[in-house]
Amino acid sequence: MLISGKCFSQDPHFSQFFASPLTLNPAYTGKFDGLWRVAANHRDQWPTIPKAYVTTSASFDFPILQKYIPEGDVFGVGVSALTDASASNILKLNYGSLAVSYHKSLDENSYNTIGVGFQGTYSSMTLDITRLTFEDELRQNGFAQGTSGEYTGSNPLTGRLNNGNYFEGNAGILFSGSTNGENNYYLGVSMYHITQPRVSFKDISWYLNNRLTIHGGGSFPLSESIGVNFSIINQSQNKASETVLGGAVSINANGDKVNPTNVYVGSWLRLNDAFIPYIGLEFNNFRIGASYDINTSSLKTGTSSRGGSEFSLIYIKRPPESKGIPCPRF
Repeated sequence: MLISGKCFSQDPHFSQFFASPLTLNPAYTGKFDGLWRVAANHRDQWPTIPKAYVTTSASFDFPILQKYIPEGDVFGVGVSALTDASASNILKLNYGSLAVSYHKSLDENSYNTIGVGFQGTYSSMTLDITRLTFEDELRQNGFAQGTSGEYTGSNPLTGRLNNGNYFEGNAGILFSGSTNGENNYYLGVSMYHITQPRVSFKDISWYLNNRLTIHGGGSFPLSESIGVNFSIINQSQNKASETVLGGAVSINANGDKVNPTNVYVGSWLRLNDAFIPYIGLEFNNFRIGASYDINTSSLKTGTSSRGGSEFSLIYIKRPPESKGIPCPRF
């Protein structure tokens, strides 16, 4: 009774935040040079702690009504799904989202735009209580089922507790600019859980705190075959926060400016937590990325410095007459 401590939790997140546009900012919906975009991400965090967090997301977005809005403006629509499994799938969170955005061109070349986006999300939580053990279940010969059956709201056939369902709203704003049509820089702000949905667990309820995200970055060519890309993000929710910053060098391996094969090598740093090496490959409108978190904090004792692996994939369908309008690179 005299022991006290702290407990930390997290929203699902990615080290390659720059490769997961619709979980980063709803204003990214439809903001790319092409007809449609598919993105997918997979993260296995802290593998030495049995399946601590396994997060997978996928999204599909595209611009609409291009013939009915001013040239250079973008009206985007997108859908996304995310699943986050904790403790070897004992606790699962599932999210489904629908997002819209509108970007207004600020000049005749559409080099500079500002846009806003809104996203509605439905979330569900499933807890498999048959795989949990409690103090009063400990017997001389091990654990025996007992307390688990006392959970109200569980299905007696499956032992699953499913009372964490809720709707919520998210929103964001994004500025994207360029000086010559070849470079790009951007700055965005987004807020998730704006409606602070009520979540219940057994007989306890609480309200999700807002998650505020500020992010920015850019891509700049250094020569005809070499470029530099960088990005930074700061997220805060209640009393928890994280800052990740870094960049990568891109090398045009085939020398083709219209359909380049780019190789990316770089790293990001999550302050006071992890070093994140990154490699990527871009070809035929595909971009594939791989990274690995190497813990540098005191947590490295428990994780053996293995923060976790992460993979990303983005495909953008571009028409033959693509103008190459500068947009944030993912």
